Amino acid sequence: MDNFHGVAQFLPRWAHEVSQPLPEPLASAAFTFQEAVDAGATVGRLRHRSLVVPSRGIRQPAHLTFTEQSSMIRPLTLITEFSAASHATAFTLWSFPGFLPGADGAITHISRPDTMAIPRRAGVRGHRGQFFADEIVTHKGLLITSRTRTWLDCARRMSVEELTVVADHLLRIPRPDFEGRTEPYATREDLADMLDRHKGTPGIQKARLALEQARVGSDSAPETRLRLALEYAGLPEPQLNMPADLGAAVVRQPDLAYPAQKVAVEYEGEGHSEAAQIIRDIAREEDFGRAGWVVVRVSKRHMENEARAAVAKVRSALASRGWSPK
Repeated sequence: MDNFHGVAQFLPRWAHEVSQPLPEPLASAAFTFQEAVDAGATVGRLRHRSLVVPSRGIRQPAHLTFTEQSSMIRPLTLITEFSAASHATAFTLWSFPGFLPGADGAITHISRPDTMAIPRRAGVRGHRGQFFADEIVTHKGLLITSRTRTWLDCARRMSVEELTVVADHLLRIPRPDFEGRTEPYATREDLADMLDRHKGTPGIQKARLALEQARVGSDSAPETRLRLALEYAGLPEPQLNMPADLGAAVVRQPDLAYPAQKVAVEYEGEGHSEAAQIIRDIAREEDFGRAGWVVVRVSKRHMENEARAAVAKVRSALASRGWSPK
């Protein structure tokens, strides 16, 4: 009876311990064992079946389904000292446009200085390298390689065209009314300096070519791809999102423009199928028409097969305005 009485006294305490809610924000994200203890969670609570162990030293509420990659990345960078999210993982976290093999979140990429051991654990691809102080930054509570360093780190696995898409994204002048920022993510000098710092890095020659053909002014990845397709086909380099004075106090800003021939090229994304946008597009085209411009409208369909249809449309419009190849 005495032994039974002792167990009976213990059970309510144990049940109370494991039923205690986890300290916030541990209840809604993966976390390290140590930070949970530091936050006041007991060892018994951290061993309860309501938590799973996705990697040694890390716990995660079993009922959660994570859609954001950062949920596991933060504890992975904390559990291994002097480490930061990098490569394909950083590519995704920075919301870079374009395509990079391996940026699907199945593997978390972690980098450390080359003076330390490479990170090794399940679900992690470890990297080592030389890092300058400004190449590791904090983003939404995560240690991560900077945008410019991430661009270079991913060069090995990207085409020159996709590297140019990201470079245009970094160089782009933002629209403060819509984006809440006034400065580009990087300047051409920033990207050039990154290349100079890390001579010999795999993929650096592709990155140099991408920087040469990067331009300020592209508002989206499709616009960059369209510009490159036109230039690769031998057409003149267009102006990007430059205001066009159409007279009568009307100013329009085409995605790509050839002012000498009065040819405007507009990339019509999915948003252009909405009723209100269709009305605006018609008004825009009428403004160009009154000023003697011709508008070439390009969609995703025209970008198939190496953008041959898009190139043909623009070439035809330019030829109709007197342009001919040299």
